[in-house]
Amino acid sequence: MAVIVRIPTPLRRLSNGEEKVEVPEGSLESIIDSLEQSFSGIKGRLCDDRGELRTFVNIYIDGEDVRFLEGINTQVKSGAEISIVPAVAGGKN
Repeated sequence: MAVIVRIPTPLRRLSNGEEKVEVPEGSLESIIDSLEQSFSGIKGRLCDDRGELRTFVNIYIDGEDVRFLEGINTQVKSGAEISIVPAVAGGKN
């Protein structure tokens, strides 16, 4: 069994329109690297130049925010589901 990654609509142009993809288990960092191998450019949308998660990208593993786990070093087991949620801003005062 693999890890399921849900790709948000704004990133689907990088994933060839795929809304869900399967990747091998491992650290979140290795999963992002795996995504980058399949979908060039996606890592740059998720991580900054130091390899840390961008502040406007929220990633959840089985509903848990990785920022409250081990961040990019969080281990993800087979059967887990990762959701990538870009931050939303705007509105009227």
